[in-house]
Amino acid sequence: MKRLNAAMVESWRQFGPRFLPFADAASDALPLGRLLRLSLFQVSVGMAVTLLTGTLNRVMILELAVPAWLVSVMIALPLIFAPFRALIGHNSDNHRSYLGWRRVPYIWFGTLLQFGGLSFMPFAILLMSEGGGPLMMGHIATALAFLLMGAGLHTTQTAGLALATDISSEENRPRVVALLYVMLLVGMVASSVAFSFLLENFNNVVLIRVIQGAAALTLVLNVIALWKQEARNPALTAHGRPRNDFRQAWQAFAKGHRAGRLLVTIGLGTLAFSMQDILLEPYGGEILGLTVSETTLLTALLAGGTLAGFAVAARQLGNGVDPYRLAALGALAGIFAFSAVILANPFGSALLFRIGTVMIGFGGGLFAVGMLTATMALAQDGESGIALGAWGAVQATAAGIGIALGGAIRDVVSGLAAGGRLGPALADPAVGYGAVYQLEIILLFATLIALGPLVRSAHSDRQRSDSRFGLPEFPG
Repeated sequence: MKRLNAAMVESWRQFGPRFLPFADAASDALPLGRLLRLSLFQVSVGMAVTLLTGTLNRVMILELAVPAWLVSVMIALPLIFAPFRALIGHNSDNHRSYLGWRRVPYIWFGTLLQFGGLSFMPFAILLMSEGGGPLMMGHIATALAFLLMGAGLHTTQTAGLALATDISSEENRPRVVALLYVMLLVGMVASSVAFSFLLENFNNVVLIRVIQGAAALTLVLNVIALWKQEARNPALTAHGRPRNDFRQAWQAFAKGHRAGRLLVTIGLGTLAFSMQDILLEPYGGEILGLTVSETTLLTALLAGGTLAGFAVAARQLGNGVDPYRLAALGALAGIFAFSAVILANPFGSALLFRIGTVMIGFGGGLFAVGMLTATMALAQDGESGIALGAWGAVQATAAGIGIALGGAIRDVVSGLAAGGRLGPALADPAVGYGAVYQLEIILLFATLIALGPLVRSAHSDRQRSDSRFGLPEFPG
């Protein structure tokens, strides 16, 4: 393992901290090799997300001719566990163990759930697509596979982020957050390219090999990630140690009303940035006349903007910038981004559309890192699990709702426009897309309104703790 750590550190340092602002996230207590190993759980989560929302979505609808509504239901099933992330985090905070581990058991069992769901998922999908088996066994098995995968994904990520909070210092925590987000993006992009290449010559056997290979890789990555990360502390996990129940822990977390407003802000911002997820490429192709190759490039532009947002967030947070202000900057960038996307149609400018796409990624990256850092700062007395669980529950649920709403609103408004019910001036295919983008702008303004008091309260806290340093009050 030491040899692996050294190899990862050496390859990472070749890029240099100048080009990777999060490369200085390491500290004496958390060396870079150990941090990079820990971040591998985010790679496995990114791979699972790509498999769910991209690869399997297309394969089931096109290659296996599964009805689109049924695919949508199966893809949505993992979100059932999103609201339970706060409970998962609380349980990891208060885990009883003679071995002295709190986070490791949850990462391990989450990994086993992911592995189990992926292991029999291809057989269940093939059985469902062929309609064989008594009493809809294919449908039941597929639903169970997606549920297991969702439960494992949410458990692993919640406990993994809590462990990262536990072992990182408050000073380095913003850069650790940025690095974890980058590794999530790396997992999504790398697995997307790998799945595309491996499934080029599609058949049932190839599908089984790819999904089961993903299961095996998930197990390997997560075992490497958790190896020797959490120090054993039997006193902290002793069976006789007093513990708050979930209601008491939640009341302590929500004390002062800042946590409630924080979660509302996370929900609004995530909803705003998520509604466009499945619309950018169709908008570019249908409205702006871009080719398949040109619309495929949009994913890279969005990812590049997101990576730039992560890098800027890491540098600014490391320099002491308030995470709420950084999130507000991300929301403002999103407003300009969606405005550019809307204006690309009347101007007929593919360049303006591409600029807007990059800015959506950039704003979303700033907002995500800023809000996760703020959530980590609320964790007190080792209770990081419930804080990060609450963040994950709101973020994942809002993202799922946003994606569903984006597609539904576009279809409804476009149908009304095509039928002439909105008047001749709005009988245009772009109206449905525009309605979604304008709603996202409204939601981002609502996000800024919700952020205002949080910035003021953070500013007041900073003034009380250090009268020599302050930032101008954010208008709210």
